[in-house]
Amino acid sequence: MSPTVIITIISLSLLAIVSAVILYFVAQKFKIFEDPRIDQVQEILPAANCGGCGFAGCRNFAEALVAAETFDGLNCPVGGSAVMQSAAGILGKAAVAVDPTVAVLLCNGTPDYRPRTSVYDGAADCRIQHSLYIGETDCSYGCLGNGDCVKACQFDAMYMDPVTQLPVIIDDKCVACGACVKACPRKLIELRKKAKKDRKLYVACSNCDKGGPARRACKVACIACSKCVKACEFGAIVIENNLAYINAAKCTFCRKCVTECPTNSILEFNFPPRKPKVEATAEAINN
Repeated sequence: MSPTVIITIISLSLLAIVSAVILYFVAQKFKIFEDPRIDQVQEILPAANCGGCGFAGCRNFAEALVAAETFDGLNCPVGGSAVMQSAAGILGKAAVAVDPTVAVLLCNGTPDYRPRTSVYDGAADCRIQHSLYIGETDCSYGCLGNGDCVKACQFDAMYMDPVTQLPVIIDDKCVACGACVKACPRKLIELRKKAKKDRKLYVACSNCDKGGPARRACKVACIACSKCVKACEFGAIVIENNLAYINAAKCTFCRKCVTECPTNSILEFNFPPRKPKVEATAEAINN
């Protein structure tokens, strides 16, 4: 072997050693320490990566939980309180109790109540249709019926009813991830507090037009008559932008507003049947 080859081999070897030493110190200098508790927290998360927590995925949420001083404002809607309690145990923090919520549709404009006045001939996408015109009915606030919300749901908790042409939410499957809320261009889906026995009571309308135009467009539209506000003894109902809204935190489910609503725009679910009113007879009054 010639001296030139030997010198070349030694030079390359020394260069490799020096480079390795330099890379080692650089790696140590810029080494990023990752808290091992992040992996522990991520393991107990549901791995849905639905974004319901407000983060891009479960890994990002786990990092936020580890870095946060408290759990205020942090919640995994899919895992619920059980998952948050487990995460709190791992991190030695206190879990904040968060009331479970469920998605509701703020529209009841079925074809029987909201007749079709035009025909849409385009892409079956709510966002596209919403950007083009008011829709196939005279209500520019109602559901467009293309099912963007159903497509966005990862938990099979929604489906389109072919008769009503409205999305139906399956309470037992809904995890309140909020994907359907983001998908609806008309903001017709809201996450409301989940009550006992899955009882729900809310104004199923989003039409902000004045009473006359709203009622002509849909027979069950809220006309902001304020009868529900007057009937509520707990201040749970307000009128804003020609539309009644029931505050779930204040509502006691007395259901007086339901019977007072002249357009039947307030819906109630999973309540026991109302007792029939007994008319007092003259004989009973005299006695």
